[in-house]
Amino acid sequence: MDELDDLGHPGDLDHRILTALRARGADPGVARAARTLSRAGEHGALWIAAGVVGAALDGPRRAVWLRATALTAGAHLASMGVKRIVRRPRPTHVEPLVRTAGRHSFPSSHAASAAAAAVAYGALGAHAVPPLAAAMCLSRLVVGVHYPSDVAAGAALGALTACLGARWTKGGRRG
Repeated sequence: MDELDDLGHPGDLDHRILTALRARGADPGVARAARTLSRAGEHGALWIAAGVVGAALDGPRRAVWLRATALTAGAHLASMGVKRIVRRPRPTHVEPLVRTAGRHSFPSSHAASAAAAAVAYGALGAHAVPPLAAAMCLSRLVVGVHYPSDVAAGAALGALTACLGARWTKGGRRG
């Protein structure tokens, strides 16, 4: 991650990467896809819904799916808590393509829930989830509402949450 100045703003590399990826949103098809992913991921909704569907369709592993869903929601909640502590403002040097639920940027809650779902649901055989989660993370840059370091930190938090809860997800004890 880049060094932060005394105001907590990301460094030049974060700005340059975001500017380049946000420019991809000038293409109407790319913008539409990025907006759709961003909206679907609001408050972890896509990933929570996917977990509930997995639980409904996979009766023998229903409890495992529900625990994986709880971990995914937990990663989202953890990221919101970190956001309240860090309070990094969202990027202002690019025009956002979507509205956001809050004004703080670090870490990306979309990335946290997406990465948690990728790890937790991927372990259950939902092989389409990891690439969709990666696209979700990228969409936050294309729509211009997060710095790359926000997305990286959110993804790391989500993956860590899912990895730490993997044993519990499978029915074992936490830890």
